[in-house]
Amino acid sequence: MKNKIRIHKYSMILIGLIVSLIWIYPFYLVIVNSFKTKADIFNSTLGLPQIPTLENYPTAFMELDFIQSFMNSFLVTGGSILIIVMFTSMAGYALSRNPSKTSSGIYFLFAICMLIPFQSIMIPLVSLFGAVDMLNRTGIAIMYLGLGSSMAVFLYVGAMKGIPRALDEAAIIDGCNRLQVYWYIILPMLKPTTVTVIVLNAIWFWNDYLLPSIVINKEGMYTIPLKTFYFFGEYSTQWHLALAALVLAIIPIIILYVILQKYIINGISDGAVK
Repeated sequence: MKNKIRIHKYSMILIGLIVSLIWIYPFYLVIVNSFKTKADIFNSTLGLPQIPTLENYPTAFMELDFIQSFMNSFLVTGGSILIIVMFTSMAGYALSRNPSKTSSGIYFLFAICMLIPFQSIMIPLVSLFGAVDMLNRTGIAIMYLGLGSSMAVFLYVGAMKGIPRALDEAAIIDGCNRLQVYWYIILPMLKPTTVTVIVLNAIWFWNDYLLPSIVINKEGMYTIPLKTFYFFGEYSTQWHLALAALVLAIIPIIILYVILQKYIINGISDGAVK
């Protein structure tokens, strides 16, 4: 029996290592090839660089107009996340604290919306926003609110079901109104769920290319993924610069994930289980 348990344990470890290597391998290729010249990449894509070079990074930094592109990505990502957290946390509070058939129907509608792929509503959505002249940063923030609110409401409602109503009642007896109860008592207790919503949406918005490519049409508002696409020309691709640009682009989101990762699992489990 002990041998079977030991075999099962080591088998799971081996499978985990294999899966980890499969996931890590693309990042290895991106990072290693970002230190190669264009010729070196074509000569040996999988191997280590023969003569490592750092010239790709300053060149990519300049051609990306990285500071401007970074600020555009930061404004789009940060602004979208801010309104998502504000509106969906309030919606989750209202739905969880007012049980009725209407609330259940609205919650069910949010849950169903998670199953709708963006590609199926992409053309009419962009056409509608274009008709009312709401493209670029303002339009994309509102679109992200609509696209990201379903998962956020689902997590917030689940988490709030684990918060006793007695806290609300005690605060109201002490003189708080509903908005004060939400802001000073409920929202601080939802920190793990809020961090989870922030991280999941930040990864999505920061790396998104499809929606910005069809919504943002002003040169000075291009995000990092849009600017990175310029390295892929019609007749040639500057792989060495493109890979260096990709490394520069993923560094901020990796830093955010590392800082907040300890809250993510708790937030997902609170929103999905309770």
